[in-house]
Amino acid sequence: MNNYLDKVLLLNKPLGWTSFDVVNKLRKKLKIKKIGHAGTLDPLATGLLVICTGKMTKQIDGYQAQEKEYTGKLILGQTTPSHDLETPVTEPVSIEHLSESELITAAKKFQGTIQQVPPLHSAIKIDGKRAYAFARKGKEVELKPREVVVSAFEITEVQKPTITFRIVCSKGTYIRSLARDFGNELGVGAYLSELCRTRIGDFRLEQALSLDDINPELP
Repeated sequence: MNNYLDKVLLLNKPLGWTSFDVVNKLRKKLKIKKIGHAGTLDPLATGLLVICTGKMTKQIDGYQAQEKEYTGKLILGQTTPSHDLETPVTEPVSIEHLSESELITAAKKFQGTIQQVPPLHSAIKIDGKRAYAFARKGKEVELKPREVVVSAFEITEVQKPTITFRIVCSKGTYIRSLARDFGNELGVGAYLSELCRTRIGDFRLEQALSLDDINPELP
């Protein structure tokens, strides 16, 4: 009997792994063919990944639809094509004129129901191909804005140029796009330097296991 079949597993995704890497690793480790995740994390993000096996894969769409919470850091005054550290960083511009109160005010503008353009370096499909495939070839394609809900965008620490934040948002929200738009609102640019997903619905990162914690040999 496989104790990991027909289960919901909470995993802490390691830095540098794709969500698919985690699923593939578990598929081989647990010898379970029917397995999937409820909500992609970028390779440079860490944190909570909900894994469903066997019959519980039918619940994936429901888990994906739930509210998510993230903590992370962004760098003001510089940008990258991918809006994170996957691509080269531009030369910095001055941010000395920006006060902490201006940063907090700017963040509040992105709370509520907003229109957001996804990053070109994303897995969204355009004419059957992933957007990042176009981006990596240097091709310009237009991504349409989508409606998302940002319940909270809190600036929790300011050590310029590094800004630490907490965000609570709906399915489909790109934190990289929020970093980009936040920097544009301030007129200096910004990119995401760290990201950790801390919650999906009622599931919390504190409940998550590491890949090493999952041992099919144990009862």
